[in-house]
Amino acid sequence: MFNSIFPFIPASRAAKYVATGFCLATVALAASACRPDQIEHIKDTKRIGVETANWEVKRIMPKDLLRATRWAGDSLTATADTLLRRTLARELAAGGVAQAAAFCRPETYRLVDSLAGVMKATPRRVSARPRNPEHRATLTAEQLRTDTTRTITRESQEVFFYQRPIVLNNALCLRCHGEVGKDIAAADYAFLKKQFPQDEATGYRLGQQMGAWQMSMRRDGVAGFWTMKTRKKWKEHKMPKLF
Repeated sequence: MFNSIFPFIPASRAAKYVATGFCLATVALAASACRPDQIEHIKDTKRIGVETANWEVKRIMPKDLLRATRWAGDSLTATADTLLRRTLARELAAGGVAQAAAFCRPETYRLVDSLAGVMKATPRRVSARPRNPEHRATLTAEQLRTDTTRTITRESQEVFFYQRPIVLNNALCLRCHGEVGKDIAAADYAFLKKQFPQDEATGYRLGQQMGAWQMSMRRDGVAGFWTMKTRKKWKEHKMPKLF
Protein backbone atom coordinates (compact mmCIF):
# COMPACT_ATOMS: atom_id res chain seq x y z
CA MET A 1 0.00 0.00 0.00
CA PHE A 2 2.68 2.48 1.06
CA ASN A 3 4.80 1.59 -2.00
CA SER A 4 1.93 2.63 -4.25
CA ILE A 5 1.67 5.99 -2.48
CA PHE A 6 5.42 6.63 -2.13
CA PRO A 7 7.01 4.44 -4.85
CA PHE A 8 10.52 5.79 -4.28
CA ILE A 9 10.53 5.65 -0.44
CA PRO A 10 11.06 2.50 1.68
CA ALA A 11 7.85 1.12 3.16
CA SER A 12 8.89 1.74 6.81
CA ARG A 13 9.64 5.41 6.19
CA ALA A 14 6.47 5.88 4.15
CA ALA A 15 4.44 4.47 7.04
CA LYS A 16 6.06 6.98 9.40
CA TYR A 17 5.16 9.89 7.08
CA VAL A 18 1.56 8.77 6.90
CA ALA A 19 1.33 8.40 10.70
CA THR A 20 2.83 11.85 11.25
CA GLY A 21 0.44 13.43 8.80
CA PHE A 22 -2.50 11.76 10.50
CA CYS A 23 -1.43 13.10 13.92
CA LEU A 24 -1.03 16.64 12.62
CA ALA A 25 -4.41 16.49 10.95
CA THR A 26 -5.98 15.24 14.19
CA VAL A 27 -4.45 18.10 16.22
CA ALA A 28 -5.59 20.66 13.66
CA LEU A 29 -9.14 19.31 13.73
CA ALA A 30 -9.18 19.32 17.54
CA ALA A 31 -7.95 22.91 17.71
CA SER A 32 -10.46 24.09 15.14
CA ALA A 33 -13.24 22.44 17.11
CA CYS A 34 -12.57 24.70 20.18
CA ARG A 35 -14.26 28.07 20.26
CA PRO A 36 -12.32 31.03 21.80
CA ASP A 37 -14.69 31.06 24.78
CA GLN A 38 -13.88 27.41 25.47
CA ILE A 39 -10.13 28.02 25.88
CA GLU A 40 -9.13 28.63 29.52
CA HIS A 41 -6.33 31.16 29.83
CA ILE A 42 -3.97 31.40 32.80
CA LYS A 43 -4.96 34.39 34.90
CA ASP A 44 -2.67 36.96 36.56
CA THR A 45 0.38 35.86 34.59
CA LYS A 46 2.29 39.04 35.48
CA ARG A 47 2.03 38.35 39.20
CA ILE A 48 2.95 34.71 38.67
CA GLY A 49 6.01 35.81 36.70
CA VAL A 50 7.10 38.19 39.47
CA GLU A 51 6.61 35.56 42.16
CA THR A 52 8.53 33.00 40.10
CA ALA A 53 11.43 35.43 39.68
CA ASN A 54 11.40 36.13 43.41
CA TRP A 55 12.12 32.47 44.12
CA GLU A 56 15.37 32.75 42.20
CA VAL A 57 18.39 32.91 44.47
CA LYS A 58 20.35 36.09 43.76
CA ARG A 59 23.74 37.03 45.10
CA ILE A 60 23.97 40.61 46.39
CA MET A 61 27.20 42.17 45.18
CA PRO A 62 29.06 45.03 46.93
CA LYS A 63 27.93 47.51 44.25
CA ASP A 64 24.33 46.42 44.88
CA LEU A 65 24.68 47.25 48.57
CA LEU A 66 26.00 50.73 47.76
CA ARG A 67 23.10 51.28 45.36
CA ALA A 68 20.64 50.10 48.00
CA THR A 69 22.18 52.51 50.52
CA ARG A 70 21.33 55.39 48.22
CA TRP A 71 17.82 54.07 47.57
CA ALA A 72 17.15 53.69 51.29
CA GLY A 73 18.62 57.08 52.18
CA ASP A 74 16.66 58.88 49.48
CA SER A 75 13.44 57.13 50.50
CA LEU A 76 13.76 57.89 54.20
CA THR A 77 14.90 61.51 53.87
CA ALA A 78 12.28 62.32 51.22
CA THR A 79 9.59 60.98 53.54
CA ALA A 80 10.98 62.99 56.45
CA ASP A 81 11.19 66.21 54.42
CA THR A 82 7.62 65.84 53.17
CA LEU A 83 6.33 65.29 56.69
CA LEU A 84 8.35 68.26 57.95
CA ARG A 85 6.88 70.65 55.38
CA ARG A 86 3.33 69.55 56.14
CA THR A 87 3.83 69.63 59.89
CA LEU A 88 5.44 73.08 59.93
CA ALA A 89 2.68 74.50 57.73
CA ARG A 90 0.10 73.21 60.19
CA GLU A 91 1.90 74.37 63.34
CA LEU A 92 2.89 77.79 61.99
CA ALA A 93 -0.72 78.41 61.02
CA ALA A 94 -1.92 77.29 64.44
CA GLY A 95 0.55 79.01 66.75
CA GLY A 96 3.39 80.66 64.86
CA VAL A 97 7.11 80.08 65.39
CA ALA A 98 6.73 79.47 69.12
CA GLN A 99 4.56 76.44 68.43
CA ALA A 100 6.28 75.19 65.28
CA ALA A 101 9.88 75.25 66.54
CA ALA A 102 9.45 72.08 68.57
CA PHE A 103 8.41 70.16 65.44
CA CYS A 104 11.51 70.96 63.39
CA ARG A 105 12.98 67.53 64.16
CA PRO A 106 11.71 65.20 61.41
CA GLU A 107 14.18 62.46 62.31
CA THR A 108 12.12 61.92 65.49
CA TYR A 109 8.73 61.60 63.76
CA ARG A 110 7.04 58.27 64.39
CA LEU A 111 6.81 57.26 60.72
CA VAL A 112 10.43 58.23 60.07
CA ASP A 113 11.55 56.31 63.14
CA SER A 114 9.56 53.30 61.93
CA LEU A 115 11.24 53.40 58.51
CA ALA A 116 14.64 53.74 60.15
CA GLY A 117 13.89 50.61 62.17
CA VAL A 118 13.07 48.63 59.03
CA MET A 119 16.26 49.84 57.34
CA LYS A 120 18.41 49.35 60.48
CA ALA A 121 19.37 53.00 60.07
CA THR A 122 20.30 55.92 62.32
CA PRO A 123 19.39 59.22 60.61
CA ARG A 124 20.34 62.70 61.77
CA ARG A 125 20.57 66.23 60.41
CA VAL A 126 23.80 68.19 60.77
CA SER A 127 25.09 71.63 59.84
CA ALA A 128 28.18 73.81 60.03
CA ARG A 129 25.86 76.52 61.42
CA PRO A 130 23.46 74.57 63.63
CA ARG A 131 20.66 75.74 65.85
CA ASN A 132 21.65 73.13 68.40
CA PRO A 133 25.43 72.72 68.87
CA GLU A 134 24.93 68.96 69.20
CA HIS A 135 24.18 68.91 65.47
CA ARG A 136 27.41 70.56 64.38
CA ALA A 137 29.45 68.85 61.67
CA THR A 138 32.22 69.75 59.25
CA LEU A 139 30.81 69.73 55.72
CA THR A 140 32.83 70.51 52.61
CA ALA A 141 31.60 72.60 49.70
CA GLU A 142 32.02 69.57 47.45
CA GLN A 143 29.63 67.53 49.61
CA LEU A 144 26.99 70.28 49.39
CA ARG A 145 27.54 71.24 45.75
CA THR A 146 23.97 70.54 44.57
CA ASP A 147 20.82 69.07 46.06
CA THR A 148 21.44 65.91 44.00
CA THR A 149 24.91 65.34 45.46
CA ARG A 150 25.17 62.09 47.39
CA THR A 151 27.97 60.68 49.52
CA ILE A 152 27.71 56.90 49.73
CA THR A 153 30.46 54.92 51.43
CA ARG A 154 31.05 51.65 53.19
CA GLU A 155 32.47 52.55 56.57
CA SER A 156 33.20 48.95 57.55
CA GLN A 157 32.15 45.42 56.69
CA GLU A 158 28.90 45.93 58.59
CA VAL A 159 28.14 49.66 58.26
CA PHE A 160 27.20 51.87 55.29
CA PHE A 161 27.01 55.67 55.25
CA TYR A 162 24.66 58.00 53.35
CA GLN A 163 24.68 61.79 53.10
CA ARG A 164 22.83 64.37 51.04
CA PRO A 165 22.48 68.17 51.28
CA ILE A 166 19.58 69.92 52.96
CA VAL A 167 18.50 72.86 50.82
CA LEU A 168 16.22 75.65 52.02
CA ASN A 169 13.59 75.41 49.31
CA ASN A 170 10.47 76.24 51.32
CA ALA A 171 9.67 79.87 52.12
CA LEU A 172 8.07 78.79 55.41
CA CYS A 173 11.54 77.86 56.70
CA LEU A 174 12.63 81.50 56.39
CA ARG A 175 10.43 82.37 59.36
CA CYS A 176 12.95 80.58 61.57
CA HIS A 177 16.09 80.50 59.41
CA GLY A 178 15.94 83.65 57.27
CA GLU A 179 17.26 87.15 57.95
CA VAL A 180 16.42 88.64 61.32
CA GLY A 181 14.18 91.70 60.95
CA LYS A 182 13.25 90.77 57.39
CA ASP A 183 12.07 87.17 57.46
CA ILE A 184 12.19 86.58 61.22
CA ALA A 185 10.11 88.83 63.45
CA ALA A 186 11.88 90.34 66.46
CA ALA A 187 9.62 88.50 68.92
CA ASP A 188 10.24 85.19 67.15
CA TYR A 189 13.99 85.73 67.17
CA ALA A 190 13.91 86.50 70.89
CA PHE A 191 12.04 83.23 71.44
CA LEU A 192 14.56 81.24 69.37
CA LYS A 193 17.54 82.76 71.20
CA LYS A 194 15.95 81.89 74.53
CA GLN A 195 15.41 78.29 73.44
CA PHE A 196 18.76 77.97 71.66
CA PRO A 197 21.29 80.45 73.12
CA GLN A 198 24.03 79.25 70.73
CA ASP A 199 21.80 79.43 67.64
CA GLU A 200 23.69 80.03 64.38
CA ALA A 201 20.99 78.85 61.97
CA THR A 202 19.77 82.21 60.68
CA GLY A 203 20.62 84.41 57.71
CA TYR A 204 19.79 81.81 55.07
CA ARG A 205 18.18 82.51 51.69
CA LEU A 206 15.96 80.39 49.46
CA GLY A 207 17.97 77.82 47.54
CA GLN A 208 20.89 77.87 49.96
CA GLN A 209 22.37 74.71 51.46
CA MET A 210 21.75 74.60 55.21
CA GLY A 211 23.38 71.33 56.14
CA ALA A 212 23.02 67.65 55.38
CA TRP A 213 21.13 64.51 56.15
CA GLN A 214 23.44 61.78 57.38
CA MET A 215 22.51 58.17 57.92
CA SER A 216 24.38 55.09 59.08
CA MET A 217 22.90 51.75 58.02
CA ARG A 218 23.70 48.22 59.07
CA ARG A 219 24.58 45.75 56.34
CA ASP A 220 21.58 43.51 57.03
CA GLY A 221 19.28 46.53 56.74
CA VAL A 222 20.84 47.52 53.41
CA ALA A 223 20.62 43.95 52.08
CA GLY A 224 17.02 43.64 53.22
CA PHE A 225 16.08 46.89 51.51
CA TRP A 226 17.81 45.82 48.29
CA THR A 227 15.85 42.56 48.31
CA MET A 228 12.52 44.30 48.89
CA LYS A 229 13.23 46.94 46.25
CA THR A 230 14.45 44.62 43.49
CA ARG A 231 11.76 42.01 44.15
CA LYS A 232 9.04 44.65 44.12
CA LYS A 233 8.18 44.07 47.77
CA TRP A 234 8.90 47.67 48.83
CA LYS A 235 6.22 50.32 48.58
CA GLU A 236 6.83 53.94 49.44
CA HIS A 237 4.91 54.73 52.60
CA LYS A 238 1.71 56.69 52.24
CA MET A 239 1.93 60.05 53.94
CA PRO A 240 -0.35 60.31 56.98
CA LYS A 241 -3.16 62.83 56.92
CA LEU A 242 -2.02 65.85 58.90
CA PHE A 243 -4.85 68.32 58.31
